[in-house]
Amino acid sequence: MTYRNLLMAAAITLAPLPAAAHFQLIYPDNPIIDAPGDVPLRLIFWHPFENGHAMDMGAPQAFYAVNKGRRIDLMDRLAPITFQGKDNSAAAYEASVPVTRPGDYVLVVEPAPYYEGSEDLYIQQLTKVYLNHAELPTDWAEPQGLATEIVPLNKPYNIIAGSTFTGQVLAEGKPVPGAEIEIEFMAAEPDLASNAARAAIAGPMPGGSVVAISDADGYFTFGVPKAGWWGFAALGTGPATEHEGKELSQDAVLWVRAWEVE
Repeated sequence: MTYRNLLMAAAITLAPLPAAAHFQLIYPDNPIIDAPGDVPLRLIFWHPFENGHAMDMGAPQAFYAVNKGRRIDLMDRLAPITFQGKDNSAAAYEASVPVTRPGDYVLVVEPAPYYEGSEDLYIQQLTKVYLNHAELPTDWAEPQGLATEIVPLNKPYNIIAGSTFTGQVLAEGKPVPGAEIEIEFMAAEPDLASNAARAAIAGPMPGGSVVAISDADGYFTFGVPKAGWWGFAALGTGPATEHEGKELSQDAVLWVRAWEVE
């Protein structure tokens, strides 16, 4: 399939959905790591486009990094915190990842399912974000074997604002056609010093959540209009569909960082 066909097959639409998009975050201040050391992170379940409602996180089921194919368990680096959004506070986590070698560090969290009372269902967002040290690309294009995930086709930590980003949605390693992908700009970013939300620098789009649909091979493409963090959530693409007797939406979430060309 040609690049042009990918763009046509995964055209972006504005879909009026009944609720703002939930997004699991693994947040570093900067994905580009200049020197070795422990990189601080925050794990937050939130609505960052509008600096909206924050949700309580339970203890993650797994939290780790992958560097040059080597898995680094990070569960013992988690510590509970309270994150303060604009309108409410919620249980979240602080953590760090030891960056010791050049290359990519693929950060993965498998959070506990969250019960969303307004929809009477559970949500579990298997989430990835990428760090890079010393400008050596290593792991970014590889799937990580999650139950469901989005694999980037563009290097995810230095997207050019105004260019495009393409990803492929997988479930148990196989492409997911027709997946609904919600797209979120992190208009409000967490402040690591205060564990509170900074002021939002943009507002949500009129018409509801920004949505793309994957093509027959699981691909979608989005034109990235602005520098900053962009999140993509493929909804309900995981194999697990039930938790504690209720419906489960097992989603794949990927965050990428776009930059202005200076």
